[in-house]
Amino acid sequence: MASQAILDAVQAAAADGKITETAATHIREWLTEPKYADYADQVAEHVTSEKWQALDDAFWTIIPFGTGGRRGRMYPIGSNAINDRTIGESAQGLANYVKATLGEGAELSCAIARDTRHRSEDFARLCAEIMVAAGFKVYFLSSYRSTPELSYAVRYKNCSCGIMVTASHNPPSDNAVKVYWSSGAQVLPPHDKGIIDRVMTTDKIERADFDKAEAEGKIVRCEEEVDKAFIEAVVQQGTAGPRELKVLYSPLHGVGTTCVVPALEKDGFTDVEVFALHAEPSGDFPNVPGHVSNPENPEVFDAIIGHAMNIGADVCLATDPDCDRIGLAAPLTLESGSDWRTLTGNQIGALLSYYVCETRNPTSQNFQVTTLVTTKLIERIGISYGIHTYSDLLVGFKWIAQAIDAHGPQNFLYGTEESHGYMAGTHVRDKDGAVAAMLACELAAKLKAEGKTLHEKLDDLFWQQGLHAERTVSVMMPGSDGMDRMKAVMAQFRTNPPEALAGIKVAQRRDYLQNVTTKSDGTTEPLPEPTGDLVILDLAEEGNYVACRPSGTEPKIKFYMFAFIAPEKLHDLDVAKAELDAQLDSMEAGLREFAGV
Repeated sequence: MASQAILDAVQAAAADGKITETAATHIREWLTEPKYADYADQVAEHVTSEKWQALDDAFWTIIPFGTGGRRGRMYPIGSNAINDRTIGESAQGLANYVKATLGEGAELSCAIARDTRHRSEDFARLCAEIMVAAGFKVYFLSSYRSTPELSYAVRYKNCSCGIMVTASHNPPSDNAVKVYWSSGAQVLPPHDKGIIDRVMTTDKIERADFDKAEAEGKIVRCEEEVDKAFIEAVVQQGTAGPRELKVLYSPLHGVGTTCVVPALEKDGFTDVEVFALHAEPSGDFPNVPGHVSNPENPEVFDAIIGHAMNIGADVCLATDPDCDRIGLAAPLTLESGSDWRTLTGNQIGALLSYYVCETRNPTSQNFQVTTLVTTKLIERIGISYGIHTYSDLLVGFKWIAQAIDAHGPQNFLYGTEESHGYMAGTHVRDKDGAVAAMLACELAAKLKAEGKTLHEKLDDLFWQQGLHAERTVSVMMPGSDGMDRMKAVMAQFRTNPPEALAGIKVAQRRDYLQNVTTKSDGTTEPLPEPTGDLVILDLAEEGNYVACRPSGTEPKIKFYMFAFIAPEKLHDLDVAKAELDAQLDSMEAGLREFAGV
C-alpha cells in the first residue's frame, strides 16, 4: 500500500496539470489495489522522482484490447503500455473466455508464436505459462516465426485459439499480442467482444512454471514439424512455369527468412539472395530508414534497389517483421540500366489477382475478396475472368477470413487489402507473406520469359480495365489529445464534408458507422452493412472517391484517395498517369486543409 504522501503527490500533480485526471485515477489504482502489488514500488518511484510525463503517457488511458488484440509502446508499468501486466491480462482474458465458451470437459489447446522484437520471447513464454495454468495444452513455436505460420499452426494442431506476439511494422518501442480463434483467423464477433469483456475485468493472473510445464508435456515445442507442413502448404499454391529469376529478398530484420526463402527454394527458385544489410533478426531494425520496417514505405527499398542494380537482380522483395505483408520493386523495363520503381499495395494486389485468375482456370463459382478501401481494379479483373469479388468489407484481414468461410473455402481464389496483405489458398486465415512472395516471383518469372516486367504488365491491365491511381496518407495523432483530434476529424467528415475535391463535386457520402448514405441535396437512404468507423465521399466522376478512417492499430487517421479514367478514354498512358497524379495531389491538399492536418 502506497504512503499517503505518495497519493497526495499524485493528487497535487493532477491539480497542477502535470498529469491528466484519468492518469491520476489509474496511478492510484496501481498504487493501492492488490492485483497491481507487483508494480506498486515502480509506480511509487516514478512519483517520487516526479517523472510526470512518463506517468501521464503510461496511465492516461487503458490500452484497448481491440478486436485483434493489444498493441502499443512498451513500458514496465502503466495501463496504457505493453508490459507483463497488460499482456498477462490479455492472455488470461482469452483463456477465461475460451474455457467458458467451450464448456466443461473440452480439450483446450493454444498455439503461440512470436517475432524478433524486444521482449517478444518473454511475452510468448508469459502467455504460455498463463494458458497452461488455465488448463490449456500449448503448442509453442519457440524460435521466431511468421504470423501466417501461427495461423496455420492453429488449424494444423486443431487448437482452441492462438496467440501471436508481434507489433508488425510498428517502431522498435512497440509490441503487441494478436489473438486467433480456432479457425486460424483473428477473433470475430461475437467472440471479440466476449474476449474484450474478460480482458478488461481480469483481476488475478495465474501462471504455471514454464520449464515444469514443458517437462510434463503441457508445453510442446513443435516448430520443426509445423515449419515443414506450413512450407508444403504454401508451395501447394504454386503453379508450374518459368523459374529463371534473380531475386533479392529483405526480411527487414524480421522473421521472413524462416518461410519466404524455403518456400521460394521449394518452388524452384534457385537464385535468391538475402539482402545482408537487413538479414540480422533485430528488434531495433537498425538499417531501415527511421527504424520502421514497413514495406509500404518506398524509402525502405532505396538501399535494396541499389544493391539489386549492382548484382543484376530481376525483382526485389521485402516482408515486414512478422512476414504477413510484402513490398515489391522492379525495373520499369528489361533493358540494361533501366530505372527501378516500387509498386503500391494496390498495384501488387491487382497483379496477383490477375496471376491467380490467369493460372487457376476459374469458374463462375469462384470468388475473390477485398475491402472498401482497396483498388477497384481488382474487382474489374475479376469481372473479366467471370468471378465474383466481395469488396464491401471493412479494413482488416479477419473480415476477409470471415467472407472466405461464409461463401465457401472450396471456391475461394484470392484475398487482398491495400496495405500490402495478400492471401491465396485455405491453409491459413490471415494474410501470408510467404505465399505472396512466391506468387509474385512466379509472375515475375513468367513475364520475364515473355519479355516484360511487372510494371509493363500493370500497364497492360490499365489499358484493358482503365487507369486506376490510388494514394494513402496517414496523419499521426499521438498522446492524450490524439483521440480527441481523431474524433473531431471523423465528426467533420460525417456532418460537414467538403463540397468538392480536386475541382470535382462531392455527390454523396457513405457513413458506415451510421449506415446511411447522404446525397449532395441532403436526401438520405440506408447503407447496407458492414458497420464501422469509415466515411467515403463519392465524387461526381465515376471511380473517383476518398475515404477516411481512424487506424485500428496506431494513433493516426488514414485518408484513402482513388482516381480513375475509363479505358475508352485512354489515349496516352503517360499523360493520363501525370493527370491523375496531379489530381491526387489536389485531393490530398483539399483533405489536409479541410481536416486541419
